[in-house]
Parts: sequence; C-alpha cells; structure tokens
Amino acid sequence: MLANYHTHTTRCHHAVGTEREYIEAAIKQGFKILGFSDHTPQPYPEGFHSGIRMNMEELQGYVDTLRKLKKEYESKIEILIGLEVEYSENYFETLMQELRKYPLDYIILGQHYVPDEVYGFYTGEPTKSEDRLRAYVDTTIEGMRTGLFTYLAHPDLINFTGRDDIYEEYMERLIDEAIELDMPLEVNMYGFADGRQYPSDRFFNMAVARGAKLVMGCDAHTPKLILQPEKMRGLPKFLKRHGIEVGDNILELRKI
Repeated sequence: MLANYHTHTTRCHHAVGTEREYIEAAIKQGFKILGFSDHTPQPYPEGFHSGIRMNMEELQGYVDTLRKLKKEYESKIEILIGLEVEYSENYFETLMQELRKYPLDYIILGQHYVPDEVYGFYTGEPTKSEDRLRAYVDTTIEGMRTGLFTYLAHPDLINFTGRDDIYEEYMERLIDEAIELDMPLEVNMYGFADGRQYPSDRFFNMAVARGAKLVMGCDAHTPKLILQPEKMRGLPKFLKRHGIEVGDNILELRKI
C-alpha cells in the first residue's frame, strides 16, 4: 500500500497530533503518497458551531501549513491537500465556490449527516428506520453524481440495524451507482481501531460480489493509525474473508 488519502488534523476537534507527525509516521510505514482530508468547513447558518470540523476561517491556515510541508518533504513523500466533504443540497454550491479559491488536490465524500449537520441525523447512530436508510442512500448518491469526489469514504457508515433484505435493497442501489460512476468505495481502517460497526461484512459481501472498485483509507485521527493494512488488528482477516486485495492503493484524483 503506497498511498493513503484519508488523514485528519486537530482542526476537526477530535483528532490529535501535528501534521508533521502524520507525515513522519507515513514515511516510516513506507507510504509514498499521503493525502490530508480533514473535515471540511461548512457555510452553516450564523450562530451554529460544529464540534467536528474546522471553521471557514481556518481553511487558509490548513492549506498554508500543508503547502509548506509538501515542499519540505517533497524528496521523501508526496503530500496531497484534500478535504472530507459532507454533501448537502442546502450548502454544497456555496461551499464549492469557497473551496475553489484554494489549491486543493481532491475531495472525498463522507456522509455523516442527512440532510445536514444542522437539521438532520447522524448516520452512525443505530436505527431501524427505513426512511433514514433511504435518505442516506439518496443523499449519498446525489453527492456522488456531482462528479467531484475522488471516492466515497466509509460507505457503510449508516448504522441500519433492521432486516437484511431491506438493507440490501437500498445499499445495492448505492453500490451499483458507484460502479456506474467508476467511484471507489472505501474500506475504512479506522473502524477496526475502536470496534465500530464498519467496515460491514454484509456491505462488502455485496460490494465485492457486484464488482465495485475499492480503496483502503486509514481515516487516521492520530499518527499511530497511519498503518499498513497487515498491522491493523482484525483487518487482514476481514480482507481475506472477502477476497479483497490491497494493491498499491494509488488513485486517479478528480479535480474540483
């Protein structure tokens, strides 16, 4: 595995470590490409403050810091500047107008909230609601169809605890859309770090069987989670169980 595109910084308020520490960890682990993709700021209504993402005024510092480190480490590793973006019809166009002011290399789609963080629900909460499952899939597909995202992070984040046949009906739609759009789906390594509900066996049973393109993502919120897959406890067995081969993990980036 030569590339990881899913790395956070302290600006999201739930990650630790300096950018330099993440870079040094990546070099030590043998990576040739390290992409930072911290949670994007959002043009939320005045008075709403997110606890899981940088503020809009922090974006310049994020980019400036990474540009300096990119230059400093250019002989050792390629540093890419990206963001993990929530798709929301209410804010997306305004957000993209702002993001295009900066020299970003890529964005990835991470749909944590539906329809958004201000008025919606967190998709990682356990739910038996078919309506919530439908809303997650519909919103995620709408985001994918913009053609701006390099890949879909933790596609199985939706924590639907209802019947398998209902889950499969909706998630097959998402997988088939990803295949149609040639968009990789992420095997999220962070899920193994603290026993999350993802990566999900029932999701990747379908994704592999249907021929979806996959990508590995460290989703590192601490430098110690910049790891090769064989060093993440539980992950090698998961990959073997589903017949997933890692490869070099290098992607063609979609410009925004």
